[in-house]
Amino acid sequence: MATRTDAPTRREQILKEAARLFAERGFHGVGVDEIGAAVGISGPGLYRHFPGKDAMLAELLVGISDSLLTGAKRRLAEADGASGSRAGAATGPEAVLDSLIEGHIDFALDDRPLITLHDRELDRLRDADRKMVRQLQRQYVELWVGVLREVYPALAEPAARSAVHSVFGLLNSTPHLGRPGSLPGRAVTASLLHRMARGAFAAVGEG
Repeated sequence: MATRTDAPTRREQILKEAARLFAERGFHGVGVDEIGAAVGISGPGLYRHFPGKDAMLAELLVGISDSLLTGAKRRLAEADGASGSRAGAATGPEAVLDSLIEGHIDFALDDRPLITLHDRELDRLRDADRKMVRQLQRQYVELWVGVLREVYPALAEPAARSAVHSVFGLLNSTPHLGRPGSLPGRAVTASLLHRMARGAFAAVGEG
């Protein structure tokens, strides 16, 4: 879920190709030499950047969990800053929830291999890395739960948490929607996912 526009570093290129290959063929179905070939360097050259495939997998899964949480916190901070500086700015709970949904949709559409990787390979992480992923994910969920309950104050915390997990399941279904070229345009797909997410939350919050 990157917003940067500068060229990716070699390390980032390696991680992107590793994610794609791991998602397509499985962690054990990809060799270091193949990842190196995908970015134009020798397999042994990868060891200047990563000690091995396990380290790549850990950085991918811990990294995306951290990125999602950091992005969500940034969106909340931006909303707080805007509410204090511009009268009438769209910074209420509804706008914040929309912003969180938009951020997660960016991830779901732009980082589909990481969703597949998480589903298939999370258990291959070392215990410490897997625990870190889970910890970051819990914080991310709780941030959403807090915002959702501001939008729907009568919604009980357990119900809000279940709703958030359900919407994540919906948004994270993008790897199963077909190849990118078979989908409608990105903007249309993003709009559809957003409407479905808001509809699911409304069904729980207003039901």
